[in-house]
Amino acid sequence: MNPDAPRDHAWTDVTLTPAQRAEALLSQLTLREKLQQLGSTWPGSEDLEEAVAPLQETHQLALPFAEAIVDGIGHITRPFGTAPVDPSDGTRRLAHLQREVVAANRFGIPAIAHEECLTGLTAWKATVYPTPLAWAATFDPELVAEMGAAIGSDMADLGVHQGLAPVLDVVRDYRWGRVEETLGEDPHLVGEMAAAYVTGVQSAGIVATLKHFVGYSASRGARNHAPVSVGPRELRDVLLPPFEKAVVAANVRSVMNSYTELDGVPTASDRELLTGVLRDQWGFTGTVVSDYWAIPFLQSMHRVVGGLGDAGALALDAGIDVELPHTAAYTEELAERVSLQTIDTAVLRVLTQKAELGLLDAGWSPDRASTGTVDLDSARNRAIAGRLAEESVVLLRNEEARLPLVDGPRSILVVGPTADDPNALFGCYSFPNHVLPNFPDASMGVEASSVLEAVRREFPSASIRFVPGGAVTGDDATGIPAAVAAARDADLTIVVVGDRSGMFGHGTSGEGCDVLTLKLPGVQHRLAQEVLAAASSSILVVLSGRPYAIGELAGAADAALQVFFPGQEGAAAVAGVLSGRVRPSGRLPVQIPGAASAQPGTYLAPPLALRSEGISNIDPTPAFPFGFGLGYSRFEFADARVDADTITTDGVVVVSTTVTNAGEERGTAVPQLYLHDPVADVTRPVTQLIGFARVDLDPGESADVSFEVHADLASYTDRSLRRRVDQGVIRLRIDHHAAGVQTPVSIEVIGPVRTVDHTRVMTVPATVAIRVR
Repeated sequence: MNPDAPRDHAWTDVTLTPAQRAEALLSQLTLREKLQQLGSTWPGSEDLEEAVAPLQETHQLALPFAEAIVDGIGHITRPFGTAPVDPSDGTRRLAHLQREVVAANRFGIPAIAHEECLTGLTAWKATVYPTPLAWAATFDPELVAEMGAAIGSDMADLGVHQGLAPVLDVVRDYRWGRVEETLGEDPHLVGEMAAAYVTGVQSAGIVATLKHFVGYSASRGARNHAPVSVGPRELRDVLLPPFEKAVVAANVRSVMNSYTELDGVPTASDRELLTGVLRDQWGFTGTVVSDYWAIPFLQSMHRVVGGLGDAGALALDAGIDVELPHTAAYTEELAERVSLQTIDTAVLRVLTQKAELGLLDAGWSPDRASTGTVDLDSARNRAIAGRLAEESVVLLRNEEARLPLVDGPRSILVVGPTADDPNALFGCYSFPNHVLPNFPDASMGVEASSVLEAVRREFPSASIRFVPGGAVTGDDATGIPAAVAAARDADLTIVVVGDRSGMFGHGTSGEGCDVLTLKLPGVQHRLAQEVLAAASSSILVVLSGRPYAIGELAGAADAALQVFFPGQEGAAAVAGVLSGRVRPSGRLPVQIPGAASAQPGTYLAPPLALRSEGISNIDPTPAFPFGFGLGYSRFEFADARVDADTITTDGVVVVSTTVTNAGEERGTAVPQLYLHDPVADVTRPVTQLIGFARVDLDPGESADVSFEVHADLASYTDRSLRRRVDQGVIRLRIDHHAAGVQTPVSIEVIGPVRTVDHTRVMTVPATVAIRVR
């Protein structure tokens, strides 16, 4: 602490509540000291001028660190995620920065240090986990929570307090570049997986941050930052529920606004959302932080104000407590535009969070974080990353049980531009793809094999040849003939195609890397098409951040895998699936589109969006539906059964099935529970996921799987914008995927129409009972 700072005041008294301590400290602060707690500083960002070229004007508003921290500061931005720094050196540097912050204000208040942590902590030498779309493909919230706890533990060891993850944007158009960062296209799946991640991270004492509140993924034309036009029911029934779940059920401690605007209202200035919905309706008590430069964007991009002072006033009044990544609009001009009560309310939230984090304790020291060697890529981390990668691999096709390759082929040809590139396994928020492009002389910092290297290790007795055949981008097709010729001579050809993630147009997937079509980038579709036609035996592997229209290619291969960026252990997972060492159990969290320009981009649609029946000549049927995935065994689901055929509008019904492994290999079934409301006040989706489970079974083994369904799960937003549970019939189906043909059961819901809110039941508990053979 500042040696001159008071040590015996109420705000240091740990017997008081964090709110009481924050109130006591707030009462002592001057207006400038208060405003400083709402700001931030980004030490080292001056080295990123080229990386933030589109944002140069705003970025140049940043003050040097020593000036920015005078009278305190709210946040320190990305002390580990800005440049390659050894974790041990970075820990000491952060402690030094904190000592400077403490010394620069009267009360010795430290800053909250935040970092990105979407695919693991975005720091040099930190484990690169699979991207969130891959987490979602596991349908395994418990494993995601375990990963979150490991990430949170590493952050705490460094002296970091807040992580900017997870992303809860529900996918509405696969062309959007940030699909890889999402948890898929179904709000229930997104909510369950996000809540698990939040629970894991916050179990380590780290503040998780929900991104991006709200509507970012529904932009027009799938363009980054583009305006959003959604109806009030789509907002309430599709886009908001995952955030609601994480706030209410997981008690998340921070939320970040979306860059977008909803029907002309920039979210950063939307009081109805940031205060009305988030706080007044849902009871959120944490902090709202701005996405980077979102507040200045109110002037420069949205143009709803003429200056930074007005931008800051709009955002603060709307409910944004902290401006990130550095202070530009939350200056002393705010006092002329907003009430002192508005300022005090935001400052109180920030100080309360600092009290909760122990930053106001009399004995707090920045040196309490690890001072020895810090290992951010531990065996524990890599094991979790490996399990996630293995569970995320989706087997799309396996004609005549071509996989696994039990009898290893004598000669294997590996073709494709992503086959020999470890970075093709990583998402755009991984340190290697997010930061290292600015530091080309730095090493990757972690060990990661390419798919080619992993295949060579997995099949040591095979003769393995590699022909790239082309690049991820560009129109150079001169390498295709050599790949086709090589495929004719190989016993087995593995075609590896997909994305190379990057930022703002420097990749084919990632932030600012939106696409016009869902055809594979560059000449990869042609490469795969011609090579697969020439090969006597072939496997297609797609490493990507979004689903592409690969139905034709998958059909031309003997087997096909969809692998969403699986992280540093991902190549071994792919090779393990090929050999049979790993049994595939992933399920699609997004559809694989049937055509490169097919719409809609989600299964969650009403009948008119899905059925043509002569009305339209466009067929939106996907090549592979949501929830689809094969294994090396075969599972049978018995017809669903219920414990009652009538429930009240506040009642519960148990729907069950028996799952049997009818194959010859141990494997994992993923029974999925879907709901259909055939008659409602407004149009409803043809089917929607409301529950799921993972069931591991030996050959011949069975399990009784039961879902406890509360009537609240059938609620929806009606014409009056009330969420209600109707009378009438609902249909429940336990199936392999969204387009499955298992027989549904009908339940009659009786009683008065019931209005529900954020206290409604949002999760379907599942029970799995293995039958003893």
